[in-house]
Amino acid sequence: MSNSCRYGFPAQNLLETYPKHSKYRGMTYTCPIKIRLFRNSTNFRTYKAGEVIFREGDVGAEMFVVRNGSVAIRLGEKTVATLAQDEIFGEMALVDKQPRSATAVAATDCELVPIDMKQFLFLVTQTPNFSVQVMQILTFRLREMDAALLRQVPQ
Repeated sequence: MSNSCRYGFPAQNLLETYPKHSKYRGMTYTCPIKIRLFRNSTNFRTYKAGEVIFREGDVGAEMFVVRNGSVAIRLGEKTVATLAQDEIFGEMALVDKQPRSATAVAATDCELVPIDMKQFLFLVTQTPNFSVQVMQILTFRLREMDAALLRQVPQ
C-alpha cells in the first residue's frame, strides 16, 4: 500500500516553474490507495507511448483507471505526475463537470479502463468499496494541497 505515485514535484519553488498553477507549490505525493477492481477488465482502451489521452481544458465525460502501463500528467510541457497500474485520473472533471485541469499522455504503451458517469454511479451504488477508495484518493489529494498551502503561509 505504500507504493509511490512517482509525482515529480520539486520541493522548492514550483511557483517559478508554474506561476499560473500556484496550487502545486511544494507538493509531494505518495499514493497509498490503489483501485484493483479493474485489473481483469475486458473493457479498456489501448494507447501508444506519447499518445494524448486528453488535454487541459477539454470537457471531461469520463475518468480512467490505469490497467497496465503508465500515464504522465502534464501542465504545459512539464510532467507533474506519472501514474501506474491501479491508479485513477480524470475523476475531477467527471465529478465536478469542469474542464480538465491538466493534460494526460501515455508515458508508455498502456491500457486504460474508462469510467463514464453512468458506470461511476453504478459502481458507487453497487460497489461501496469503490466509492470509499475514490473518496480516500480525493481526500488524500486535498490534504496534500492543504499541506502545500500551509507551507506557503509565512510563520
